[in-house]
Amino acid sequence: MNRILRLLRILSVCRRFALHEFLPRGRTRALLGMVSGPQDASRAVRLRHALEALGPIFVKFGQMLSTRRDLMPNDLAEELAKLQDQVPPFPSDVAAAEIERALGRPISTTFATFERDPVASASIAQVHLATLADGSEVAVKVLRPDVEVIIARDVALLETAAELVEKLWVDGRRLKPREVVAEFAKHLEDELDLMREASSASQLRRNFEDGKLLLVPRIHWDYCAQRVMVMERMYGTPISQIEVLRAKGVDVPSLARAGVEIFFTQVFRDGFFHADMHPGNIFVATDGPMKGRYIALDFGIMGTLTDVDKNYLAQNFIAFFNRDYTRVAQAHLDAGWVPPETRIDEFEAAIRSVCEPIFARPLKEIYFGRLLLRLFQTSRRFNVEVQPQLVLLQKTLLNIEGLGRQLDPDLDLWKTAKPYLERWMSDQIGWRGFVRTLKREAPYWASTLPQVPRLLHRLLAEERVEQLEKAFQALHAQGERRNRILIAVLVVFAVWVALQGWALFTLF
Repeated sequence: MNRILRLLRILSVCRRFALHEFLPRGRTRALLGMVSGPQDASRAVRLRHALEALGPIFVKFGQMLSTRRDLMPNDLAEELAKLQDQVPPFPSDVAAAEIERALGRPISTTFATFERDPVASASIAQVHLATLADGSEVAVKVLRPDVEVIIARDVALLETAAELVEKLWVDGRRLKPREVVAEFAKHLEDELDLMREASSASQLRRNFEDGKLLLVPRIHWDYCAQRVMVMERMYGTPISQIEVLRAKGVDVPSLARAGVEIFFTQVFRDGFFHADMHPGNIFVATDGPMKGRYIALDFGIMGTLTDVDKNYLAQNFIAFFNRDYTRVAQAHLDAGWVPPETRIDEFEAAIRSVCEPIFARPLKEIYFGRLLLRLFQTSRRFNVEVQPQLVLLQKTLLNIEGLGRQLDPDLDLWKTAKPYLERWMSDQIGWRGFVRTLKREAPYWASTLPQVPRLLHRLLAEERVEQLEKAFQALHAQGERRNRILIAVLVVFAVWVALQGWALFTLF
């Protein structure tokens, strides 16, 4: 019943703000248009107000759309960009009460000064500026009242929609809508815990502690709780104010290239990346020794990748940059993302037909909206399964593209990213990566190798001798050639054990 009421609420808001003009002509448009609200405001303003009225999840959807200027008219993109940090704030008295309740002490004794008017307001929280007793300038983030209830209600509606998509749409099961919604809900739940966000900020700051690429605020742990987070105040200019950045002497094309490097560093070096990189969350330092450096804010949504994910992505990127579409197709097959009976030659030809036209073009001439549409059609033809764990990465790639297009339409994304990926692959699978793996695994082998005699004795004691004799007899029956292979394997194993011993020796 609650989901039905929420659906009726959505339809009511759409009618109130006259959003029927965004729909195709037909019965649905006529239904929404029967009782529509006043149309004195522009369609872009009405759309923004509707998303704000519908709540945090819809605001986040509008934030994502605001970075995709190639997919929508400029008037909509400009208006939706206001959702990034201009969502109407909740009352300051309520914010102060929330902070006092979370920290268990009055505002007056917690902070030396506290600005009651928020400096930024977003879909889930808002930020106030303050100073601590020691004079440190800080930003205080506090969750909106009852935001957990609102999000839980909207997630329930998304779950219902996902079930319907899976049952009623021919591609529903392949796209795994319920898994995708579950992944989205998990990250929303994380975003509602500001202690978790504080720990994510601390980890990201540690990953970029040299400050050469990215600046991250320091967390004041003594003033953090589940609904309140206090961090170092950062000074900078929003990355969306490109003309202001130029006027302050920032090299904007270099900034665009640095953004690509930051993204690939987070994904492939750390496997831990900022997954909400819309312009409202990114500033640029314009004064002092850190001038021209990115400043990251809002760490509520962070993505993680396993080593398997990173290697798979890196191989696909490099194969793609080298136009090795056979390798791209084979990587999908090896990962189990396409059915095993898929013909590699047909899959390769389909990928080539989608990707080849975009090479040797600057970013301004590449329309990823069309590219993604064609890739979707190709994936549907070959039953490619959507991977829920990579949904955040896909979203982040869209944000990166939107930022890159705004900063430098002539940016050659391929030329910028390819050398970095090649260096990373060399470090991972080259000689240095091999030695690093040996050193990392050596402590485990140091505790495991002494147990080998005992384990062999247990194996023999469990009357496995007969099974071993049968195995050796089978090998002997297969002839000398197989025996030579066995000897070679044993030799390689002996060499490998010797290398493990050498690694242990170098460590101790």
